[in-house]
Amino acid sequence: MLSRRQIHLGSVPYGTGGPGSHTLWLDPDIPGDASVNIDWFTDVARLAERGLFDLVFIVDSQFITPYSPPHYLNRLEPLTLLSALAVQTSRIGLVGTATTSFNSPFNLTRRFGSLDLISRGRAGWNVVTTGDAGTARNYGLDEHYDYDTRYGRAQEYVELARALWDSYEDDAFVRDRETGRFLDRSKQHRLDHDGEFFRVQGPLNLVRSQQGHPVIFQAGDSDQGRDLGARVGEGIFTHAADIPAGQAFYDDIKSRAARYGRDPDHVLILPGVKVVVGDTDADAREIEAANNAADHTFTAALEEFGRPFGWHDFTRYDLDAPFPAEALVHGERSFYTQAKAITERAQRNGWTLRQAVEATRERRKSEFVGSPATVADKLIEWWEARACDGFNIAVDHPANFRRIVEEVVPILQERGVFRTEYTSETLRGHLGLPIPPNRYSAAV
Repeated sequence: MLSRRQIHLGSVPYGTGGPGSHTLWLDPDIPGDASVNIDWFTDVARLAERGLFDLVFIVDSQFITPYSPPHYLNRLEPLTLLSALAVQTSRIGLVGTATTSFNSPFNLTRRFGSLDLISRGRAGWNVVTTGDAGTARNYGLDEHYDYDTRYGRAQEYVELARALWDSYEDDAFVRDRETGRFLDRSKQHRLDHDGEFFRVQGPLNLVRSQQGHPVIFQAGDSDQGRDLGARVGEGIFTHAADIPAGQAFYDDIKSRAARYGRDPDHVLILPGVKVVVGDTDADAREIEAANNAADHTFTAALEEFGRPFGWHDFTRYDLDAPFPAEALVHGERSFYTQAKAITERAQRNGWTLRQAVEATRERRKSEFVGSPATVADKLIEWWEARACDGFNIAVDHPANFRRIVEEVVPILQERGVFRTEYTSETLRGHLGLPIPPNRYSAAV
């Protein structure tokens, strides 16, 4: 474990281009099939590992439309991908998104436990409840769960997973060839969980890894999402516009965690950020402007505008009529917090639909743009201000990510805020998180 506070860094590869970057794949540095190309993902993970990053994070969703971003249209399933990366890397953490709304608890718990063993303790699970409402129809449901049900299921799901991961005490397998005794049966524990949403007998047919349990991550900005993160999250993925917004979120999550009897230092806040590195600050701003213009057209922005609204089709509206606020109803079982914020902003400003869509293209300039020294200074400023504990850095243009690893990371190391070598073999070790004791051993 790290003996003092350090900046944590995650890398988030978006392959051929995620939300807001539909035309990223036009970069000749990116293979046209990057999102299903294991060699490309391996190169990204190895580069991040060379930069001593804490983790690589694979996002996911299971519902698409013709308007979905290129990366969403054709991409590898996270746990399959991360299992492949586990044998191509040796230290970097491997974090994948999986939903509690559309997975069997026993099966998913086993899959993450398997990744944790394959990687020797480097697995992490980004717990989501699924915002794309259309996913329900891919799982035989007529409509998605409401917010309260989604988050109620998630809370029980994570508690159930942690109990299943403890099915065997760490010394349960004797493997004594002289006596022929393989298992100490007193250290195998059946669960018999009968909860509000799930019934699982157990035990899980899998031992714990070196880090005990996979690290639990969570990302949600609604009140229910924040509460879930404070209850079960060990890493929180979020977004913040500036330091005051980051500080407000940081204080809120840490305070909630403390109210639930948790150590706030064991809940790490990691906002996603876009970093652009140039030879000078002015050069970097020019690169940022050129990328923003090239990576997302108005047509693409209009087509994906409906995602928070349950993929409601906004292309059928008059672009120059007042923003159709009535469309908010379609987001009630989707990304409602985001849809509501978009609607309120459009109404407050009296925008037309065209103006609301343009606002999504006129992205607020990133604070993390400049020369390597400027970027490093800004990362440190946020971290020292307790607006975060680290950052999830988007891997968009490969040349830019190489500059982050090769030019920004060394400055952070010189300033003494980032590791100069891996001192742990597990993701928990990288993040300074404790190994959870096995509940049965601890009860003795």
